[in-house]
Amino acid sequence: MPEVTSHQSSQNAVLAFFDVDNTLMRGASVYYLAKEAWHRGIVGWRDIARFAWQQFRFISVGENHKHMASARERALAIVGGHSEKTLFELAEQIYERDILPNLWPETVDLAKEHLAKGHEVWLVTATPQFVAEVIAARLGLTGALGTRVHAKDGVLTGELDGHVLHGPEKAAVATELAERLGADLAECWAYSDSSNDIPLLTAVGNRVAVNADAKLTNHAQKLGWQILPLNRASLKEARRRVKRQAKTVRKRGRQ
Repeated sequence: MPEVTSHQSSQNAVLAFFDVDNTLMRGASVYYLAKEAWHRGIVGWRDIARFAWQQFRFISVGENHKHMASARERALAIVGGHSEKTLFELAEQIYERDILPNLWPETVDLAKEHLAKGHEVWLVTATPQFVAEVIAARLGLTGALGTRVHAKDGVLTGELDGHVLHGPEKAAVATELAERLGADLAECWAYSDSSNDIPLLTAVGNRVAVNADAKLTNHAQKLGWQILPLNRASLKEARRRVKRQAKTVRKRGRQ
């Protein structure tokens, strides 16, 4: 496909969307939010015990929609009544102590490969927006689309602003972003481990099942999507594919 030329860089945009939990990092980021809340006395030991059990299940057997939805609801309740400034500081702390050591280097390298091609790299995750933004900023990515919580006078209410970014909601916000930036979804990329993200993966022209659960693996095999186990050989092949097939975008100043 020939490159689209324009005086605006947004018209040339190619977007790469990355899931976070068990794709970019090991485990569920919302668990670390709950753990830090427990350290600060915001939640009790019974709440953290539930989060710990769900973290164990998530790592061992993959995402369970019912359990993860319950965990996210409690996470939203945790943030209610706290200032946005305080929660960004909390997110910075859990990034350094908990998220950074659990990042998958293979997936992070893929994200950076896209950046090297001039692509915009966006996290698309059900985790709260303020956590997703910190992860994206620390990794030097373009931005993050996460679950938003209403704020009033700088204080979060604990009520959702929109929907939890899960399943079809991820595909919807990714499509909206691509349209706003003038990106052709056929040239965009998406990476995820979960069958719940099949709508997101289906929306783009280049799909990669990373560390995939059984249902996503079967789906990807049937449709001929790339499957990326987290090992050195598969990483090299995935990076070669990005270099070989992905359109290089030359950055120009926005007007």
